[in-house]
Amino acid sequence: MVKRYFSLVSLDEAQQTIRETFSFLPRTTAVPLSGATGRITAEPAFARSSVPPVHLSAMDGIAVRSADTRGAHEQRPVTLPDAVRLNTGNVVPEGYDAVVMIEDVEITDDGAFVIRRATAPWQHIRPVGEDIAESEMIVPSNHRIRAHEIGALAAYGITEVQVKELRVGLIPTGSELVPAGVRPLPGQVVESNMQMAAAYLDELGAVPCQYDIVPDDREAIREAIRRGVRENDMLIISAGSSKGTRDYTAEIIGALGKVLIHGVAIKPAKPVIIGIIDGKPVIGMPGYPLAAFTILREVIHPMMERYGLQPGTPDHLQVHLATTLDSAAGTDEFVLLTVGNVRGRWVAVPQSRGAGVQMSAVRANAYLRIPASREGVMAGEEVTALLSVPRRATEESLLVTGSHDPALDFLADYMTGDGVLMHSTHVGSMGGILALKQGACHAAPMHLLGEDGEYNIPYLQRYLPDEDLSLICVAEREQGVISRDGIGFDDLADVRIVNRQRGSGTRVLFDHLLRQREVDTASITGYDYEATTHLAVALAISAGECDAGIGVYSAAKALGLAFEPIGTERYEMACPAQELEENEQVATLFTTIASDRFTECLKSLGGYRTDETGTIRTVP
Repeated sequence: MVKRYFSLVSLDEAQQTIRETFSFLPRTTAVPLSGATGRITAEPAFARSSVPPVHLSAMDGIAVRSADTRGAHEQRPVTLPDAVRLNTGNVVPEGYDAVVMIEDVEITDDGAFVIRRATAPWQHIRPVGEDIAESEMIVPSNHRIRAHEIGALAAYGITEVQVKELRVGLIPTGSELVPAGVRPLPGQVVESNMQMAAAYLDELGAVPCQYDIVPDDREAIREAIRRGVRENDMLIISAGSSKGTRDYTAEIIGALGKVLIHGVAIKPAKPVIIGIIDGKPVIGMPGYPLAAFTILREVIHPMMERYGLQPGTPDHLQVHLATTLDSAAGTDEFVLLTVGNVRGRWVAVPQSRGAGVQMSAVRANAYLRIPASREGVMAGEEVTALLSVPRRATEESLLVTGSHDPALDFLADYMTGDGVLMHSTHVGSMGGILALKQGACHAAPMHLLGEDGEYNIPYLQRYLPDEDLSLICVAEREQGVISRDGIGFDDLADVRIVNRQRGSGTRVLFDHLLRQREVDTASITGYDYEATTHLAVALAISAGECDAGIGVYSAAKALGLAFEPIGTERYEMACPAQELEENEQVATLFTTIASDRFTECLKSLGGYRTDETGTIRTVP
């Protein structure tokens, strides 16, 4: 009987079960040197020939018998009875046991060689096997072959090496899936989990074997699993691992072998299946991308280590969490983070925790494990972040938190050439100010309209009264009503809208205009339906979820929607003045904003006035 995951095991228990159940014996195979870089040796490699194979001269000079040089010195030169001229790398003729550098030799008119210093035996000679002797070990077993070692192996007579090999079958299941490259229809999903798994396994040193998508058919899945187990050392099946009438994976694993675990107390990825068929591991991964990624990292990665593929362990940093994270007790939760160094302190900004939000993994450079014994982590608390990138990449990270604008993507792209990796978190203008106040970001984009008609400075003076700040104008941009049918601001009371989140500059502007017109927000259908970016507003309108919303012209243009202007606002980037003076990444941000390249980008996007772009203001 299949064990359902209403009785969960901990991640530690699951890993212990895996360790105790499987033998972890990879196969071995011979690979040519051209394909050996990064592979793990299954046995030692021994030199098939000595290098050098004979005695070679280490200098330009003459080959001599050292005994013939005995007694030579400055006041008593010796004319050698027998010597041979040679160059560096030439074979030293048999019977000669030393080389005298040509600089130390005088050649007489009749061609005789005269020296003024005695020579020790084997001076300036590379003896046979100086580098390596025939039958000497070059590399041991369980060694990851590095690129520069390929040349050495070739020089020592090796043409192929025996390496460990682990074939992992990857089976995607689900009638709703379509292959990558096919535009999905409503209700369909592009198969991406097995693409991700193949790349991940390849990076770890395994050999992924991808199979075609299998529809939700019991017999089709059964046959695919049988074939996958027969042809591979391990099998990973995507989707089909949660409860439901079309869930056949656990049932089939149980019929063909044994389900060891169905459900692990981790988030995301709770409904994982761990089974065994014919002595081989069979893993059923959840369908949500971030849940699948969690299983690859927390279950598959340790298994690769036990197979001897040496995938390595992530580096870690002690960081201060920018926001509070709640977590359910009894479950290990993994949260993706963006980490950067702000004013000498490592800061971690949590990404979206939705299991289907793949961009969280793209934007993240680290992750955090909240143990099952805790119910969350408080803002400002120091925690251990495990890095998913080299540490240098985190040192190049620029954390930008605040208001969203489509132009930020292009700004980030332009800075990569200068070694700056900009990470944007869209929490609205007020969220950006609070992040600045807490020291949780390097810079904050904003467009907050003050009661006196001034943008941004009144809010900065109110919330950061003792801070010296610099603001650079990104652009003056057009805000307006985005719709499919050219809806105007005064028509919003008669249609369904999508609003921006509280604290965003767009929301502040919208509420300001409603107050001017004495419009009750309760009369606006959809006032509480919120989106966190301008593009999200445009997408909701394009998909027919609502009729209109407030946003910038560039977002409307990107999706081919109508736009009715309601005003022009000043969109600026604020940072502590000291950061601008001392932090190279922040200085690069300001320089890039003021560049001609970025100005031309704004003009091509449309809806931006660039007369003030690059202008810097200070507070106070």
